Amino acid sequence: MPSLKVLILGGTGEACELADQLAARGHHPVTSLAGVTGLPRLPAGEARIGSLGGPEGLARVLGEEQFDAMVDATHPFAAQISGNACRAAATARVTLIRLERPAWTPTPADRWMSVSNVAEAAAILPEQARVFLTIGRKGLAAFMARPGISGAARMIEAPQMEKRPGWTLILARPPFSELAERALMQQHGFTHLVSKNAGGSATETKLLAARSLALPVVMIERPSKPEVETVADTPAVIKRLEEIFYS
Repeated sequence: MPSLKVLILGGTGEACELADQLAARGHHPVTSLAGVTGLPRLPAGEARIGSLGGPEGLARVLGEEQFDAMVDATHPFAAQISGNACRAAATARVTLIRLERPAWTPTPADRWMSVSNVAEAAAILPEQARVFLTIGRKGLAAFMARPGISGAARMIEAPQMEKRPGWTLILARPPFSELAERALMQQHGFTHLVSKNAGGSATETKLLAARSLALPVVMIERPSKPEVETVADTPAVIKRLEEIFYS
């Protein structure tokens, strides 16, 4: 069985897992990382850090380097990259599969307020809210500019912005236990959790903790993306690739 050369658009745990499993099966994974995180985990196979040059540059790489397939395993909120991948795959006539974990869904015990974007999330918070922000580095300014609210923002690396009065930065890398999340929420006196609907188990514990404390959750829903074949986990990607190329 000849090996497949697969370009993985990475930046997620699933992307690393996919590269590891493809390499273990004798394939040739090449993972592209945007370089947003300073010390990313490097997957098996080849890794490239930095922009590939938008859809045109990506299509050129796919063609010139004779990739068999591309897997978009970027974050569910990386809409621009997913759009570039769709256009590049069509131009280069390369198979494209999106690997995207399922979104979280609320239970009857949850107190969710679903919004479409960061601006709506910041606007919906009531006066005097103590907010636990778990949206990464982008979009913080919308909350810190709101008068009458305060809280803490958690992320992996500190943003390039001035810290605002009433706000604390928490630098930490998931996964987090539900017990630790509940203790953190109680320690800071948070009244609201703000999250992007990233899905996955590594950060779901914050939702479990918020549920147990009856805290309202402002949930920023996923952006729309071009329709492509989408699977939920790495075994499904490998199964589809081998079905397409070997059946």
